[in-house]
Amino acid sequence: MHNAFTSRNIGVIGAGRVGAVLGAALERAGHTVVAAVAVSAASKSRAQALLPHARLLPADEVTAAADLVILAVPDDALAALVTGLAETGALRPGQIVAHTSGAHGLAVLAPGAAAGAFPLALHPAMTFTGTEADLDRLAAGISFGVTAPEELRAFAEGLVRDLHGVIEWIAEERRPLYHAALAHGANHLATLVAEAMDRLRDAGVHQPERVLAPLLGAALDNTLRLGDAAITGPVSRGDAGTVRKHLRALDAVAPGSVPPYLALARRTADRVIAAGRLRPQDAVPLLDVLADASSKERIA
Repeated sequence: MHNAFTSRNIGVIGAGRVGAVLGAALERAGHTVVAAVAVSAASKSRAQALLPHARLLPADEVTAAADLVILAVPDDALAALVTGLAETGALRPGQIVAHTSGAHGLAVLAPGAAAGAFPLALHPAMTFTGTEADLDRLAAGISFGVTAPEELRAFAEGLVRDLHGVIEWIAEERRPLYHAALAHGANHLATLVAEAMDRLRDAGVHQPERVLAPLLGAALDNTLRLGDAAITGPVSRGDAGTVRKHLRALDAVAPGSVPPYLALARRTADRVIAAGRLRPQDAVPLLDVLADASSKERIA
């Protein structure tokens, strides 16, 4: 059935940044998005821009019109949505129901599977803006974290191929770990960069993005290629005095930046010590500074 899946009518429930862009990318690949759910003004505008031929309908009507239903809603809303669609009879045997959540696997789609639909977890490993710029990023090729029953694997491969992507097969029980890694790397990176920009402004730098762009670009590229060998800076050298100055400066201007600095400095020290980059005996003064600062944070 799945190798011969040729009816390309797609319904998108959730015309947010991810759903609208994936729908538009699939249309570029020759599929047809027949209907979508768009509730907010922003999602309606996004659907009009990216999915101009799709009818905007309630969720049950979108499901009824589609052979492949893409559920692109927040993680915490997914279970209730699937349960509601199943209980109202909106899902039917042979239909394929795919969600775009990174943290969830197939279990959340169990009510749909009980109704005879085929479940698919299809997570694009990309940050979305909800604009046409995302289509170019997709076309350049990204990874998709996919969990699928055996009989749907060939279909999933074809769908990801249509999206110019590469599949990473993720076991059901490892979906939360997979997603935690992506969120830790991408979401926390954005927070970290925003923090660095703020502190540079505090230091009198008027265009912090210009200062950071080449530095962070090189750091990211080196780390992706070299791993722990790319770590540089005072922690990797065991420069306890410099780290102490950093902590005092941060505490005076932005105390909220001290705990994340401490946590990342400690984790950086652990990694460079484990990698043999910093000898344990040379790390003692640095670790003492971090421990002392952490103790003061707990007391405060």
